[in-house]
Amino acid sequence: MNAVPPPGCPARQSLYGPEFAADPAAVYRLLRESGPTAPVELAPGVRATLVTGYDAALHVLRSPETFSKDPRHWKDLADGTVPADSPVLPMMMYRPSALFTDGEEHARLRGAITDTLARVESGTLRGYAERSADILIDRFAPLGTADLLGEYAQVLPLLVFNHLFGCPTGHGVRLVEGMSGMFDGVDAEEAYELLIATLLDLVALKRRRPAPDLTSWLMEHPAALTDEELIHTLAVLMGAGTEPQQNLIANGLRLLLSDDRFAGDLSGGTLPVEDALDEVLWTDPPIANYAVHYPRYDVVYEGTPLRAGDPLVVSLAAANTDPALTSRQRTGNRAHLAWSAGPHTCPAQGPARLIASVAVENLLDRLPDIELTVPVEELRWRPGPFHRALAALPVSFPPAPTAPAVERSENERSENGRPGGGRPEYGRPGDGRVDGPERSSIDPFPSPAFEPWAPEAGRPRSAWARAAAWWHGE
Repeated sequence: MNAVPPPGCPARQSLYGPEFAADPAAVYRLLRESGPTAPVELAPGVRATLVTGYDAALHVLRSPETFSKDPRHWKDLADGTVPADSPVLPMMMYRPSALFTDGEEHARLRGAITDTLARVESGTLRGYAERSADILIDRFAPLGTADLLGEYAQVLPLLVFNHLFGCPTGHGVRLVEGMSGMFDGVDAEEAYELLIATLLDLVALKRRRPAPDLTSWLMEHPAALTDEELIHTLAVLMGAGTEPQQNLIANGLRLLLSDDRFAGDLSGGTLPVEDALDEVLWTDPPIANYAVHYPRYDVVYEGTPLRAGDPLVVSLAAANTDPALTSRQRTGNRAHLAWSAGPHTCPAQGPARLIASVAVENLLDRLPDIELTVPVEELRWRPGPFHRALAALPVSFPPAPTAPAVERSENERSENGRPGGGRPEYGRPGDGRVDGPERSSIDPFPSPAFEPWAPEAGRPRSAWARAAAWWHGE
């Protein structure tokens, strides 16, 4: 029987810091030497067991009678062993949402999510993603260079979600900034407070003036969510749809631009985008280690004791690359765990994959000769125990014209502009026109008369500055 080493023991591998971010696969290989589960440290003083085996991951994910999602079982948090200012707490502490509940309560909260997402038609969502992609590509296409993370993959989900959730001006930027800070584990408490304050503002606005958007639909759902439940349900949706979404887009582009199995076909007219996304979801899933569970009682799994209340973190990335898997065929194989499994399987995997596919396809269609400006092995990854996230994705390409205004206008007329209804008459940034007395949202799909971000204006220094510049029409 394997003994569990105490915190700080060299056998307890660290899942934070630049070394882990640079080569997590090497850490997973080392951990597998201990079997399908192994002791790790998520942050200083935060011990956990990482599930690295595919069969073991499925066992945990599909056994809610043995393994709970409720962090109120977490003994080290309850007795003060985990520091109160630990950077992982905003991602792991209990909140009244489907992510942290079990049984009937989970079913009620999850039902509100699945029913609400079902009201968004795939054609409408595709239209949002296509127009967002074209607008962003127009901003850097004439320049010949871009950071596809900060100027594209990060901002595209923000534009789509702003429209779907009916976010007022600037709220989308703050929401995504808060989620990103929580995943990074840097100033995580400040990031969490930013997220909650912004969602409180959004809920208050929608209480006064509901609209045909996801936020309002959640509020009117028969599950009768309280304001607290609503805020944390929105946080789950935002978290699942922004940080992981941008990582899926960026990781897919990295693979297509660097791997000869895919990159060789980019100029041939048949883009292997779906194959590339399958590969990324197997080998570099955007959420690498999460799906935290807590044994309800002491159990033994393949000789290793799993004590009640000690966090089990399922490594979706390690499980997907488990050498014990008999099949190495990944193209078209959707048996990976990137979307988790069991009762907490991601309810938005279809929309997430659609947005990523559109983002990648549109970019490579518009800029077929795009190339990485640094060797793929020199790309940097953001530290953090939970995600697999690039710090930047620099590329170059022959400067290209923006999409013709006539073409954009036709695209806008052919799509519904918001879930469940026709395209609203929003104003251009700064013209003062709004949709109703309480509406302050800026149309993320401006009219062709609006010139988006002229090249000579230069690029703001950070991704969030770029996003803020977008909202203000700069």
